[in-house]
Amino acid sequence: MAFGAHLVTPHSHDSADKTDTALESSSRGLRVLGLSFAILAATAVVQAVIVAFSGSVALLGDTLHNFADALTAVPLGIAFWLGRRAATRRFTYGYGKAEDLAGLVIVVIIAASAVLAGYEAIQRLLDPQEVRQLGWVAGAGLVGFLGNEWVARYRIRVGREIGSAALVADGLHARTDGFTSLAVLLGAGGAALGYPIADPVIGLLITLAIALVLRNAAREIYHRLMDAVDPALLDQAERVLSQTPGVRGVGAVRLRWIGHTLRAEVEIQVDHDLSLVESHAVAVEAEHRLIHQVARLRAATVHADPHGPRDADYHERLNRHRETTTA
Repeated sequence: MAFGAHLVTPHSHDSADKTDTALESSSRGLRVLGLSFAILAATAVVQAVIVAFSGSVALLGDTLHNFADALTAVPLGIAFWLGRRAATRRFTYGYGKAEDLAGLVIVVIIAASAVLAGYEAIQRLLDPQEVRQLGWVAGAGLVGFLGNEWVARYRIRVGREIGSAALVADGLHARTDGFTSLAVLLGAGGAALGYPIADPVIGLLITLAIALVLRNAAREIYHRLMDAVDPALLDQAERVLSQTPGVRGVGAVRLRWIGHTLRAEVEIQVDHDLSLVESHAVAVEAEHRLIHQVARLRAATVHADPHGPRDADYHERLNRHRETTTA
Protein backbone atom coordinates (compact mmCIF):
# COMPACT_ATOMS: atom_id res chain seq x y z
CA MET A 1 0.00 0.00 0.00
CA ALA A 2 1.04 3.63 -0.62
CA PHE A 3 0.61 4.42 3.05
CA GLY A 4 3.01 1.66 4.00
CA ALA A 5 5.94 4.05 3.82
CA HIS A 6 4.65 5.67 6.99
CA LEU A 7 5.42 2.50 8.89
CA VAL A 8 9.12 3.29 8.61
CA THR A 9 9.19 7.00 7.67
CA PRO A 10 8.30 9.72 10.18
CA HIS A 11 5.48 12.08 9.28
CA SER A 12 7.08 15.29 7.93
CA HIS A 13 4.39 17.65 9.22
CA ASP A 14 5.35 17.72 12.87
CA SER A 15 4.09 20.23 15.42
CA ALA A 16 7.12 22.49 14.95
CA ASP A 17 6.33 22.91 11.22
CA LYS A 18 2.72 23.81 12.00
CA THR A 19 3.73 26.22 14.74
CA ASP A 20 6.24 27.98 12.47
CA THR A 21 3.56 28.49 9.81
CA ALA A 22 1.08 29.86 12.35
CA LEU A 23 3.71 32.21 13.79
CA GLU A 24 4.54 33.53 10.32
CA SER A 25 0.84 34.23 9.71
CA SER A 26 0.60 36.15 12.96
CA SER A 27 3.76 38.10 12.11
CA ARG A 28 2.28 39.12 8.77
CA GLY A 29 -0.90 40.20 10.50
CA LEU A 30 1.08 42.33 12.95
CA ARG A 31 3.00 43.99 10.10
CA VAL A 32 -0.24 44.81 8.29
CA LEU A 33 -1.78 46.29 11.42
CA GLY A 34 1.25 48.40 12.27
CA LEU A 35 1.55 49.95 8.82
CA SER A 36 -2.18 50.48 8.31
CA PHE A 37 -2.51 52.03 11.79
CA ALA A 38 0.19 54.58 10.95
CA ILE A 39 -1.44 55.51 7.64
CA LEU A 40 -4.98 55.81 8.99
CA ALA A 41 -3.87 57.72 12.08
CA ALA A 42 -1.97 60.23 9.91
CA THR A 43 -5.00 60.56 7.61
CA ALA A 44 -7.34 61.16 10.55
CA VAL A 45 -5.03 63.78 12.10
CA VAL A 46 -4.90 65.74 8.82
CA GLN A 47 -8.70 65.60 8.58
CA ALA A 48 -9.15 66.63 12.22
CA VAL A 49 -7.09 69.78 11.64
CA ILE A 50 -9.28 70.72 8.68
CA VAL A 51 -12.46 69.97 10.67
CA ALA A 52 -11.28 72.43 13.34
CA PHE A 53 -11.22 75.43 10.98
CA SER A 54 -13.90 74.38 8.46
CA GLY A 55 -16.75 73.26 10.74
CA SER A 56 -17.79 70.47 8.33
CA VAL A 57 -19.89 67.87 10.13
CA ALA A 58 -19.61 65.49 7.17
CA LEU A 59 -15.83 65.64 7.44
CA LEU A 60 -16.16 65.25 11.22
CA GLY A 61 -18.09 62.00 10.73
CA ASP A 62 -15.48 60.75 8.29
CA THR A 63 -12.66 61.73 10.66
CA LEU A 64 -14.29 59.90 13.57
CA HIS A 65 -14.69 56.84 11.39
CA ASN A 66 -11.03 56.96 10.36
CA PHE A 67 -9.91 57.30 13.98
CA ALA A 68 -12.13 54.34 14.87
CA ASP A 69 -10.68 52.30 12.01
CA ALA A 70 -7.14 53.09 13.18
CA LEU A 71 -8.04 52.09 16.74
CA THR A 72 -9.32 48.68 15.62
CA ALA A 73 -5.67 47.79 14.95
CA VAL A 74 -5.03 47.81 18.70
CA PRO A 75 -7.27 44.87 19.77
CA LEU A 76 -6.34 42.97 16.62
CA GLY A 77 -2.65 43.49 17.30
CA ILE A 78 -3.09 42.18 20.85
CA ALA A 79 -4.98 39.17 19.49
CA PHE A 80 -2.24 38.33 16.97
CA TRP A 81 0.36 38.68 19.70
CA LEU A 82 -1.59 36.36 22.01
CA GLY A 83 -2.09 33.90 19.17
CA ARG A 84 1.68 33.41 19.00
CA ARG A 85 1.75 31.95 22.52
CA ALA A 86 2.02 28.19 22.90
CA ALA A 87 -0.90 26.09 24.10
CA THR A 88 -1.06 25.33 27.82
CA ARG A 89 -2.76 22.72 29.98
CA ARG A 90 -5.60 25.19 30.55
CA PHE A 91 -5.82 26.62 27.01
CA THR A 92 -5.17 23.38 25.18
CA TYR A 93 -6.02 24.82 21.74
CA GLY A 94 -3.82 27.87 22.25
CA TYR A 95 -4.94 31.50 22.17
CA GLY A 96 -6.16 31.82 18.58
CA LYS A 97 -9.73 32.57 19.67
CA ALA A 98 -8.46 35.95 20.92
CA GLU A 99 -9.01 37.11 17.33
CA ASP A 100 -12.74 36.53 17.72
CA LEU A 101 -12.76 38.54 20.97
CA ALA A 102 -10.89 41.30 19.14
CA GLY A 103 -13.62 41.16 16.50
CA LEU A 104 -16.20 41.90 19.18
CA VAL A 105 -14.19 44.94 20.29
CA ILE A 106 -14.03 46.11 16.67
CA VAL A 107 -17.81 45.84 16.39
CA VAL A 108 -18.21 48.00 19.53
CA ILE A 109 -15.80 50.62 18.15
CA ILE A 110 -17.67 50.77 14.83
CA ALA A 111 -20.98 51.11 16.68
CA ALA A 112 -19.62 53.97 18.83
CA SER A 113 -18.37 55.86 15.77
CA ALA A 114 -21.79 55.47 14.10
CA VAL A 115 -23.61 56.84 17.16
CA LEU A 116 -21.29 59.82 17.50
CA ALA A 117 -21.32 60.68 13.79
CA GLY A 118 -25.13 60.43 13.66
CA TYR A 119 -25.53 62.62 16.75
CA GLU A 120 -23.31 65.36 15.32
CA ALA A 121 -25.14 65.28 11.97
CA ILE A 122 -28.57 65.60 13.63
CA GLN A 123 -27.33 68.45 15.81
CA ARG A 124 -26.13 70.29 12.71
CA LEU A 125 -29.47 69.74 10.97
CA LEU A 126 -31.24 71.30 13.95
CA ASP A 127 -28.72 74.13 14.21
CA PRO A 128 -27.24 74.81 10.72
CA GLN A 129 -23.83 76.44 10.53
CA GLU A 130 -21.75 77.73 7.67
CA VAL A 131 -19.08 75.39 6.33
CA ARG A 132 -15.81 77.23 5.64
CA GLN A 133 -12.74 76.39 3.57
CA LEU A 134 -14.64 74.13 1.19
CA GLY A 135 -11.56 73.47 -0.94
CA TRP A 136 -9.69 72.11 2.07
CA VAL A 137 -12.72 70.02 3.05
CA ALA A 138 -12.84 68.49 -0.44
CA GLY A 139 -9.11 67.81 -0.32
CA ALA A 140 -9.42 66.13 3.09
CA GLY A 141 -12.14 63.88 1.69
CA LEU A 142 -9.87 62.83 -1.16
CA VAL A 143 -6.99 62.14 1.25
CA GLY A 144 -9.33 60.01 3.35
CA PHE A 145 -10.39 57.98 0.32
CA LEU A 146 -6.84 57.29 -0.87
CA GLY A 147 -5.60 56.32 2.61
CA ASN A 148 -8.52 54.02 3.33
CA GLU A 149 -8.51 52.30 -0.05
CA TRP A 150 -4.81 51.47 0.24
CA VAL A 151 -5.29 50.09 3.75
CA ALA A 152 -8.40 48.16 2.68
CA ARG A 153 -6.62 46.38 -0.17
CA TYR A 154 -3.67 45.54 2.06
CA ARG A 155 -5.77 44.19 4.94
CA ILE A 156 -8.17 42.19 2.76
CA ARG A 157 -5.38 40.60 0.70
CA VAL A 158 -3.29 39.52 3.68
CA GLY A 159 -6.38 38.60 5.74
CA ARG A 160 -7.54 36.18 3.04
CA GLU A 161 -4.08 34.76 2.60
CA ILE A 162 -3.70 33.94 6.31
CA GLY A 163 -7.40 33.14 6.89
CA SER A 164 -8.14 35.93 9.40
CA ALA A 165 -11.84 36.84 9.33
CA ALA A 166 -11.23 39.73 11.72
CA LEU A 167 -8.56 41.23 9.45
CA VAL A 168 -10.75 40.83 6.35
CA ALA A 169 -13.68 42.46 8.17
CA ASP A 170 -11.39 45.30 9.19
CA GLY A 171 -10.31 45.71 5.57
CA LEU A 172 -13.91 45.89 4.37
CA HIS A 173 -14.51 48.46 7.08
CA ALA A 174 -11.63 50.56 5.72
CA ARG A 175 -12.97 50.28 2.16
CA THR A 176 -16.34 51.62 3.22
CA ASP A 177 -14.53 54.42 5.02
CA GLY A 178 -12.95 55.32 1.69
CA PHE A 179 -16.31 55.71 0.00
CA THR A 180 -17.66 57.77 2.88
CA SER A 181 -14.63 60.02 2.44
CA LEU A 182 -15.68 60.56 -1.17
CA ALA A 183 -19.14 61.47 0.11
CA VAL A 184 -17.51 64.41 1.90
CA LEU A 185 -16.75 65.81 -1.55
CA LEU A 186 -20.50 65.84 -2.29
CA GLY A 187 -21.19 67.73 0.91
CA ALA A 188 -18.55 70.32 0.06
CA GLY A 189 -19.92 70.62 -3.46
CA GLY A 190 -23.46 71.14 -2.21
CA ALA A 191 -22.32 73.82 0.24
CA ALA A 192 -20.38 75.56 -2.53
CA LEU A 193 -23.57 75.68 -4.64
CA GLY A 194 -25.47 77.36 -1.83
CA TYR A 195 -27.00 74.34 -0.11
CA PRO A 196 -25.42 74.22 3.37
CA ILE A 197 -27.85 71.48 4.42
CA ALA A 198 -25.92 69.14 2.12
CA ASP A 199 -23.15 68.86 4.72
CA PRO A 200 -25.26 67.38 7.58
CA VAL A 201 -27.26 65.28 5.11
CA ILE A 202 -24.03 63.72 3.87
CA GLY A 203 -23.08 63.25 7.53
CA LEU A 204 -26.25 61.19 8.03
CA LEU A 205 -25.52 59.14 4.92
CA ILE A 206 -22.06 58.43 6.27
CA THR A 207 -23.68 57.26 9.51
CA LEU A 208 -25.88 54.88 7.50
CA ALA A 209 -22.81 53.54 5.71
CA ILE A 210 -21.09 52.93 9.05
CA ALA A 211 -24.21 51.06 10.25
CA LEU A 212 -24.08 48.79 7.19
CA VAL A 213 -20.42 48.01 7.89
CA LEU A 214 -21.41 47.28 11.48
CA ARG A 215 -24.00 44.74 10.37
CA ASN A 216 -21.58 42.92 8.06
CA ALA A 217 -18.77 42.89 10.61
CA ALA A 218 -21.09 41.63 13.37
CA ARG A 219 -22.35 38.82 11.12
CA GLU A 220 -18.80 37.75 10.24
CA ILE A 221 -17.69 37.66 13.86
CA TYR A 222 -20.89 35.85 14.90
CA HIS A 223 -20.13 33.10 12.39
CA ARG A 224 -16.63 32.65 13.80
CA LEU A 225 -17.86 32.58 17.40
CA MET A 226 -20.37 29.88 16.43
CA ASP A 227 -17.65 27.82 14.67
CA ALA A 228 -19.26 28.25 11.27
CA VAL A 229 -17.22 27.21 8.22
CA ASP A 230 -17.76 27.35 4.48
CA PRO A 231 -19.52 24.07 3.48
CA ALA A 232 -17.19 23.92 0.47
CA LEU A 233 -14.32 23.25 2.90
CA LEU A 234 -16.19 20.23 4.24
CA ASP A 235 -16.77 18.97 0.70
CA GLN A 236 -13.08 19.34 -0.05
CA ALA A 237 -12.02 17.54 3.13
CA GLU A 238 -14.41 14.65 2.41
CA ARG A 239 -13.02 14.31 -1.12
CA VAL A 240 -9.45 14.25 0.18
CA LEU A 241 -10.32 11.56 2.73
CA SER A 242 -12.24 9.39 0.28
CA GLN A 243 -9.27 9.44 -2.13
CA THR A 244 -6.76 8.39 0.55
CA PRO A 245 -5.43 4.83 -0.01
CA GLY A 246 -6.80 2.46 2.60
CA VAL A 247 -9.88 4.54 3.47
CA ARG A 248 -13.01 2.45 2.90
CA GLY A 249 -15.49 5.06 4.05
CA VAL A 250 -15.76 8.58 5.49
CA GLY A 251 -17.83 9.34 8.58
CA ALA A 252 -18.29 12.64 10.39
CA VAL A 253 -16.08 15.56 9.34
CA ARG A 254 -15.87 18.63 11.58
CA LEU A 255 -13.89 21.81 11.02
CA ARG A 256 -13.44 24.83 13.25
CA TRP A 257 -11.42 28.03 13.16
CA ILE A 258 -8.88 28.69 15.91
CA GLY A 259 -7.95 32.27 15.12
CA HIS A 260 -6.87 32.25 11.47
CA THR A 261 -6.08 28.53 11.24
CA LEU A 262 -8.33 25.50 10.87
CA ARG A 263 -8.47 22.29 12.91
CA ALA A 264 -10.31 19.15 11.85
CA GLU A 265 -11.83 16.15 13.58
CA VAL A 266 -12.69 13.35 11.14
CA GLU A 267 -13.82 9.74 11.16
CA ILE A 268 -12.71 7.21 8.57
CA GLN A 269 -13.27 3.50 8.05
CA VAL A 270 -10.47 1.03 7.31
CA ASP A 271 -10.46 -2.73 6.68
CA HIS A 272 -11.28 -4.53 9.91
CA ASP A 273 -8.44 -7.03 9.49
CA LEU A 274 -5.67 -4.41 9.38
CA SER A 275 -3.22 -4.35 12.26
CA LEU A 276 -3.12 -1.40 14.64
CA VAL A 277 0.09 -0.17 13.01
CA GLU A 278 -1.42 -0.39 9.51
CA SER A 279 -4.61 1.39 10.58
CA HIS A 280 -2.52 4.13 12.16
CA ALA A 281 -0.58 4.51 8.90
CA VAL A 282 -3.84 5.10 7.02
CA ALA A 283 -4.88 7.72 9.57
CA VAL A 284 -1.51 9.48 9.31
CA GLU A 285 -1.73 9.53 5.52
CA ALA A 286 -5.24 10.97 5.75
CA GLU A 287 -4.02 13.76 8.04
CA HIS A 288 -1.03 14.38 5.79
CA ARG A 289 -3.26 14.85 2.74
CA LEU A 290 -5.73 17.06 4.58
CA ILE A 291 -2.98 19.42 5.75
CA HIS A 292 -1.58 19.63 2.24
CA GLN A 293 -4.84 20.08 0.33
CA VAL A 294 -7.19 22.04 2.63
CA ALA A 295 -6.11 25.66 2.86
CA ARG A 296 -5.06 26.93 6.30
CA LEU A 297 -5.63 23.54 7.97
CA ARG A 298 -2.90 23.08 10.56
CA ALA A 299 -3.91 19.88 12.35
CA ALA A 300 -6.42 17.04 12.17
CA THR A 301 -7.51 14.37 14.61
CA VAL A 302 -8.32 11.25 12.58
CA HIS A 303 -10.37 8.47 14.20
CA ALA A 304 -10.23 5.13 12.38
CA ASP A 305 -13.16 2.69 12.67
CA PRO A 306 -13.07 -0.92 11.37
CA HIS A 307 -15.03 -1.57 8.18
CA GLY A 308 -16.73 -4.96 8.13
CA PRO A 309 -17.54 -7.73 8.51
CA ARG A 310 -21.20 -7.38 7.60
CA ASP A 311 -23.63 -6.63 10.49
CA ALA A 312 -20.80 -5.84 12.92
CA ASP A 313 -21.63 -2.92 15.24
CA TYR A 314 -18.50 -1.55 16.84
CA HIS A 315 -20.32 1.32 18.54
CA GLU A 316 -23.18 -0.61 20.13
CA ARG A 317 -22.28 0.39 23.68
CA LEU A 318 -21.82 4.05 22.77
CA ASN A 319 -25.09 4.08 20.82
CA ARG A 320 -26.98 2.68 23.81
CA HIS A 321 -25.39 5.37 26.01
CA ARG A 322 -26.39 8.13 23.61
CA GLU A 323 -29.96 6.84 23.42
CA THR A 324 -30.15 6.82 27.22
CA THR A 325 -28.78 10.35 27.67
CA THR A 326 -31.04 11.85 24.97
CA ALA A 327 -34.21 10.08 26.02
